[in-house]
Amino acid sequence: MRTLRSTVGLVLLLTAVLAQAPTASADAVVRAVAADVHLFYYPWYGSPAVHGAYRHWPQGGHTPPDDVGADFYPTLGAYDSGDTAVIDQHMRMIQQSGAGTIVTSWWGRGSYEDSAVPALLSSATRYGIKVAWHLEPYSGRTAESTVADIGYINSKYGGSPAFYRAAAWGNRGAFYVFESLRITDWTALEQVRASSIVLAQTTDASRVAHFGGMYTYDGIAGATAPGWKNASDFCKANGLVWAPSVAPGYIDDRAVPGNTTPTVGRDNGAMYDRQWGNALGVSPSWVSVTSFNEWHEGSIIEPARSNPPSGHGYLTYQGAYGRTGAAAETAYLDRTRHWVGQFTAGAPANPSPRTAAKPTRAASPRAWQRSARSW
Repeated sequence: MRTLRSTVGLVLLLTAVLAQAPTASADAVVRAVAADVHLFYYPWYGSPAVHGAYRHWPQGGHTPPDDVGADFYPTLGAYDSGDTAVIDQHMRMIQQSGAGTIVTSWWGRGSYEDSAVPALLSSATRYGIKVAWHLEPYSGRTAESTVADIGYINSKYGGSPAFYRAAAWGNRGAFYVFESLRITDWTALEQVRASSIVLAQTTDASRVAHFGGMYTYDGIAGATAPGWKNASDFCKANGLVWAPSVAPGYIDDRAVPGNTTPTVGRDNGAMYDRQWGNALGVSPSWVSVTSFNEWHEGSIIEPARSNPPSGHGYLTYQGAYGRTGAAAETAYLDRTRHWVGQFTAGAPANPSPRTAAKPTRAASPRAWQRSARSW
């Protein structure tokens, strides 16, 4: 599998720059990226200029554009996920990270996030990025509706060159199911196993019947990697995908005032390194990164402004990997590229999960999940 990843999982380096045209598409350059490193991506933000109103940025009672529901502030400001210029900028950032696939948050047919898909696929195609799917727990979701959703996505978007297909796994698409444990009987997934890899969010091998693999998402548990070795062994023994999730940190204080979920400090990048080490130490099929731009939970690797609007108590990436000023803004993109290189080269991981630091603020790691996502 590692050989296939090295030869098939990397997009070949191209230099197709269109000369002297000022548009974003003319600036598109396809760079080497690893298709088996997946970034969770959120196309749910809105602004008055594009959407007609701010969306998601006011989470926690905030008033954009300077005051947003996040503990860090984006270099792009309170952007709109439907702005094609923003999407193109995101694709360039993702290229810089070395990750080759985004896992876009999807909340059902006709949802705001569904409406963002065509522009996302168009830009991803130009930049050599692939798109997989994060099936979210919208109201009324069932195993049967999930099968129908997969059929809809395959039918409507499967023809795009940017549609992710796992070359080492029969060229099937990838569908991560967030909070899959809410549903007990997933027998219906047998209908799509031939065309799609459907991943359960768990490390409990007793809960993955009919699934094609497991992932964790949890950026808090990733600090100590509970159950990761057992999950990895089970997946390898049963021909399943194992895609543990790593995060640079977690903080949702501004998005969910008064929340008691644990905070995972970034420790100037040491936490991100620790979680990557934990993931590579359990021989993953893919690595999933929580996240590119889940700003509410402070788990982002998207660049954050080094001089955010004053008076709001924003954090910055200052000091990450020894960087300061504007250079710190892209620290986590560049560190991701380092770890992508380690993953694709099959380098040994260090440290082991047993030596990983624990998150601060004692609380159950399971209690935090998607606490900022109740809207």
